[in-house]
Amino acid sequence: MDLNEPGDRKSTCHGDMEPIGLTFKKEGQDKYKKDKQGELMLIHQCLKCGKISINRIAGDDDNRAILEVFEKSKQLNPEKINGLTQTGIKALTEQDKQEIETQLFGKNF
Repeated sequence: MDLNEPGDRKSTCHGDMEPIGLTFKKEGQDKYKKDKQGELMLIHQCLKCGKISINRIAGDDDNRAILEVFEKSKQLNPEKINGLTQTGIKALTEQDKQEIETQLFGKNF
């Protein structure tokens, strides 16, 4: 698990990370002040200390398994979702499903 920034792998916890949901990377706005759609990211939680982290999806990750994480994340309790929101993480919802499928499987899914 990362301590200060993604990829530093220096946490003393060394707990296993569980994927609990999906989010989009924050990309800012285009020249028309419209939010840019960022890439799909996994939300993980440490099973030992509870720390939340966001990680990129790797090219060799199983897209069906990622979609299963999304389906399971719809059962997160409101407290967990509120906690994510307070840290600036927007867990994706059913409204985001089409974009999730497009990013995972392409436009002709």
